[in-house]
Amino acid sequence: MATVNSCPLCHLDTRPVLWQDEFCRVVGVETLDYPGYCRVILNAHVAEMSDLPENDRYRLMQVVLATEEAVRAVLKPTKINLASLGNQVPHLHWHVIPRWPQDPTFPDAIWASSRRLPAVPQIADLWAKLTRSLQERLDYLRQSGCGLHPKA
Repeated sequence: MATVNSCPLCHLDTRPVLWQDEFCRVVGVETLDYPGYCRVILNAHVAEMSDLPENDRYRLMQVVLATEEAVRAVLKPTKINLASLGNQVPHLHWHVIPRWPQDPTFPDAIWASSRRLPAVPQIADLWAKLTRSLQERLDYLRQSGCGLHPKA
């Protein structure tokens, strides 16, 4: 079991940080096979959603859903996969994965064996576009009082 000292998600991520606050962050996973793949990572070293107080569960899911919406708006994938696994790294994080019938493992999970070479859409300035889209959504949630507020 990873401890705070050995947990790779407790430390600064070298991936593109698309959005962050004191509670969580959204990072881009740079892969040609699944462009737009993001992770929403809780900043605290917590293993399970049920370990969080209800308001923090809600807050984290608001960020996950805003990330999904941003990915859909920018990339227009056929499907979005959401996953919270943590088998290898027991630190609460969500995968937000855009999917297309042409991606290497479709219709299987991205961790399955490849069926084909990737032929998914490529997009110029992907991370900049996703960052803008995500920021707009999360700013709206914060301003509208939808539970995305810093802890008191």
